[in-house]
Amino acid sequence: MPQVSVVFYQDDDGSVPALDWLRDIKQRDRRITAKFHERILELKETGWDLTRPSADILRDGVYELRVRFGSVNYRLLYGFHGQAAAVLAHGLVKDAQVPSAEIDIAIARMRKFAADPEAHTYIRQLPSRRRGNRQ
Repeated sequence: MPQVSVVFYQDDDGSVPALDWLRDIKQRDRRITAKFHERILELKETGWDLTRPSADILRDGVYELRVRFGSVNYRLLYGFHGQAAAVLAHGLVKDAQVPSAEIDIAIARMRKFAADPEAHTYIRQLPSRRRGNRQ
């Protein structure tokens, strides 16, 4: 299977739930986000072929990237858009299983993404470079 693009879902208000969650988790411990970075790279490389322990399917086209840190299970929910893109919807800390309501949120985000991928793809804005006055 060829590589897939991995994109962050962006909501109508401009928020990026998965990225916001990763930033929040980074405040707890950078090692958790480092593990998720590895998982995202695995997803990019293997696409649909990524399986346990790194990922698993939940239901209705929603998958989870899996990271365990200590005794805590962290999950980043995603789905595929066609054969070429994986869309990161949002993240959560789970107990026994991913709550159905969280999967429903991911399904709704995937539907919004499918209806208008351009509007719901986060594109990082690079800071503008300021040039000094040279004479």
